Amino acid sequence: MKENLIIAIEQGMVSTLDNAQMERLHKVLTHCLYNVTVKENNEASVFEEDERQNEDILMSFLAAKRIEGCSEKSLKYYRSTIQNMLTTVNKTVKHITTDNLRQYLADYQNNSRSGKVTLDNIRRILSSFFSWLEDENHILKSPVRRIHKVKSGQTVKETYSDEALELMRDNCGSLRDLAIIDLLTSTGMRVGELVKLDRDDIDFENRECVVLGKGSKERPVYFDARTKIHLQSYLASRTDDNPALFVSMMKPYNRLEISGIEIRLRKLGRQLNIPKVHPHKFRRTLATRAIDKGMPIEQVQQLLGHQKIDTTLQYAMVNQSNVKMSHRRYIS
Repeated sequence: MKENLIIAIEQGMVSTLDNAQMERLHKVLTHCLYNVTVKENNEASVFEEDERQNEDILMSFLAAKRIEGCSEKSLKYYRSTIQNMLTTVNKTVKHITTDNLRQYLADYQNNSRSGKVTLDNIRRILSSFFSWLEDENHILKSPVRRIHKVKSGQTVKETYSDEALELMRDNCGSLRDLAIIDLLTSTGMRVGELVKLDRDDIDFENRECVVLGKGSKERPVYFDARTKIHLQSYLASRTDDNPALFVSMMKPYNRLEISGIEIRLRKLGRQLNIPKVHPHKFRRTLATRAIDKGMPIEQVQQLLGHQKIDTTLQYAMVNQSNVKMSHRRYIS
């Protein structure tokens, strides 16, 4: 209760005092109340909350993220993650401490047996939330500042070999699936971007199209001559009038969804005994090959539509044989 009282006093002065004065105030309050016992009034809190409740603050935060361009899927993840923390800690946001959050993360990891990547994703979301609270003067300082990034071992993620890609092309069984495989291979677009494409989005003359990526950001992607030919063959074979670029094989020829592409690729992988066949692996393969062949990382970043270059580096693996050759060329 004493800690909450000190925090409440500091919050009331945050807009009046500068950082040095706030630090001095904290020391004075801590010293003066050291031997003082503070009891909560059962009828009403000593310092009645005059700010919005946690839910109202959370909704304001989500509104701010929506304005910044976050997708509804991301906002849903933000909401569930923060709401779970608030329910578990059971404090108003201004009274949540670093120790509260450390304990929450430790308990979450133990109870859910989640990996370090998942735990760090939660930490990042909480950091974004409390940093926003600090910027909006709801709290004095973010309690996540002293909770550092959760280190995780970097696993080598697989890419498709040339043989695997050719096997899939030769055995996919339809012009549509062949066009999908070629488009994913040559552009590196996300499967969610692919299913949003319409026929009119494809510029065959320049072999490019504009996709709608994360955060509703548009970017151009480019495809090769083989993809152009297979796309044109697929579209010429269609008898429906659906504007979607890819549709189901059976009537009423609805726009193909992400799950439909994932199911088809998994089935193809099982038939050909190719492990872990999924749409995102095409994206990782393109990034790895582009960097391995000398494409500047900044251009790969633009091609994949990554906001941060660190994300691009996580996608790409440099061929070890090329590292060995470069060592001999530049160092040995």
